Amino acid sequence: MAKQRIDHDRLFKELLSTFFEDFLLLFFPDVYEHIDVHHLSFLSEELFTDVTAGEKHRVDLLVETKVKGEDGLVIVHVEHQSYKQRTFPERMFLYFSRLFQKHRRRILPIAIFSYDERHDEPSSLMIQFPFLMVLDFRFLTVELHKLPWREYIRRDNPVAAALLSKMGYNESEKVEVKKEFLRMLVRLELDEAKQRLLFGFFETYLRLSEAEEIQLRNEVSQMETKEAKQVMELIVSYEQRGMEKGIQQGVKQGMKQGRQKGIEEGKLDVVKRMLAKGYDVDTIHELTGLPVEKIERVKG
Repeated sequence: MAKQRIDHDRLFKELLSTFFEDFLLLFFPDVYEHIDVHHLSFLSEELFTDVTAGEKHRVDLLVETKVKGEDGLVIVHVEHQSYKQRTFPERMFLYFSRLFQKHRRRILPIAIFSYDERHDEPSSLMIQFPFLMVLDFRFLTVELHKLPWREYIRRDNPVAAALLSKMGYNESEKVEVKKEFLRMLVRLELDEAKQRLLFGFFETYLRLSEAEEIQLRNEVSQMETKEAKQVMELIVSYEQRGMEKGIQQGVKQGMKQGRQKGIEEGKLDVVKRMLAKGYDVDTIHELTGLPVEKIERVKG
């Protein structure tokens, strides 16, 4: 089966446009102090053609705002390519210069490097002669894989929570990273739409195996009682959404075989997966509506 392609641009754009103020506070507090966050407007996507290279590039986020009372723009470009790109500073300069030509105002450029490998990225482009500095173009950067994830878990910031999934953890820390993400989600007390946005972003980039999910549930059960209950409720609520999606898929598949049979098969498939993840029979009965006896038979 072909691996499903991830729409990185859409995911990051949705996260940053929803939580732009939190993004600045997290990574660029000095910038935040100068930006008028009450005057933010997200402009339409800008597409540029590099005639020399024969390539098309787009700026992921273009934010119109005021900088110390003066109209300004913030460019945020997210770079997902894992290989080192010597011409990246040139590309940032092209974004900057073409937008400046169009808008004629102060522009702050920011680049986010989101790939999973560690290598040093430049943050400037210089053109000079022995007798003259022609250009000294600089931009702000965030290299996610270099960030120590443990330093961000006590920041009640939704962008920090989502981006834990892209920071510098190793394979043995995955369960702990997701546990801390869930704890952050509980503390943030966001509305359901924003919570689902963060959960969907995180799960796209950090997905646990069934064995790891069981380990996660065991570790959560050993946490302080009140917090453990809240985190477990969060896990169950998203498992239930997955279960409902599984049932819907079963219904669609069963349309050819008979609606009721499709619903039943969809539920039984979900029961097997929930049992594998350590759910007890009573919880499965409550979530699926299936008789306890039938669940016991599946459990075998």
